[in-house]
This record gives sequence, structure tokens and C-alpha cells, in this order.
Amino acid sequence: MNVREAILKRKSIRVYQEQDVPQEDLLQILDAGRLAPSGKNSQNWHFLVVRSPEVKKQIAQAIIDKTEEVASLMDQKDPEKGNRFRSFTKAYTLNHLAAPVWILVYAKSYTTSGYEELRFAGYPKEVLDQLLQRSPSMQNIGAAMENMTLQAVELGYGSCWMTGQNYAADEIEQVISRGTVFQKKEGSFLACMLVLGVPQGEAKSPAKKPLSEICTFL
Repeated sequence: MNVREAILKRKSIRVYQEQDVPQEDLLQILDAGRLAPSGKNSQNWHFLVVRSPEVKKQIAQAIIDKTEEVASLMDQKDPEKGNRFRSFTKAYTLNHLAAPVWILVYAKSYTTSGYEELRFAGYPKEVLDQLLQRSPSMQNIGAAMENMTLQAVELGYGSCWMTGQNYAADEIEQVISRGTVFQKKEGSFLACMLVLGVPQGEAKSPAKKPLSEICTFL
């Protein structure tokens, strides 16, 4: 399989078979993430692999509890919107969690090139904030995630790159900190998750915009 074939075959998988991912395959997928490019070669990522059914159950419950907390407050203003949020979480977050392997991806921010120089030169806060908005540290995470999703395809697995649970990130981190020996590095935070497994059935991909709509030549 060449790179183009892997790109075309990659889909966001939401239903998985009850089949584990062998450790050697998982290590190859994680290593693909390790080899991703990063600004200043910062490699500002850490991959926490979760296989434990009990830890998964606790994380899922933390997401459910946070969803209900948010939805209950929404109900006070508009019950329809509150129920819509509950349905979204069930359909686009919780159902993915049946995958056999979860990779929780922690990120660490770093100062982007030019920030300290602009600050020292006296540029206003709004200019500095605009520079931070471009968040090269998160772009690094995106590169690592894409590497892992494509490596998974080559090995015959499906995956889903998940950020929908990020509103419960603090609660998920609490589950990890009290229930495992893992200690995140100072200044790092949970950025996203990648769930992995053998796909069940054929997945559909939403239509992509034509190149003519998203590309300009000068």
C-alpha cells in the first residue's frame, strides 16, 4: 500500500470488532507518531495507551457525568438544546469508546518563534495573542496523529481521531491521576484521543471539497 492509497482508505471508524490489537502492531503505530515532525523538534507529545476495561469504564462515566452537568444547565435555557447535546455525545463520543485500544495524547505547549522577541520589542497583547492563536504546538500533535492514523490503515486497522470529549478533559485527567500510576509531565494537558481496532463493516466518508475550492495559485 502506498501513501496515496492509505490516505484514501483512511476513514473515521465508529464501530469495531471485538478483536484486540497485537502489541507489535500497536508499537509500530505509536512509533509512526514518534517520527512526526515538530516545531523546534520539540516533540511535545506523550502517548498514554489505555487497554484496561476498568479505566475505560471510568473515563466513559466521567464523560457521561460531565455531559449531564452541562446539559442540565442548558435545559434551564432550552431543553431541546440540552437533549441535543446528550444525543451528540452518545452518537459521536461514547459509541467510539468500544474500540479495544485508546491512545490518550498529551501535549505540552512551548513558546513559538518570535513571541519573546515581539514581547520584548513592545508589541501589544493582541498581536502576541494572534501569534499564539496559530499554536504550533498543536500543529505538532496533528502531525503525530495523522502519522498514526495512516500507519493503522497500512496494518489493517481503523481509527478515530477524537476531540469531542475535550469538554470533559479535566474529568478524564482526574480519572487517570487517581486510578493509575501515570503522572503527566508538568505543563502538559490532554489534547485528544485516538481509538483503534479492527473495523466492523464498511465505513463511509463525508464528501470532501474540491481542490479548486480550497486551493489558490499565485
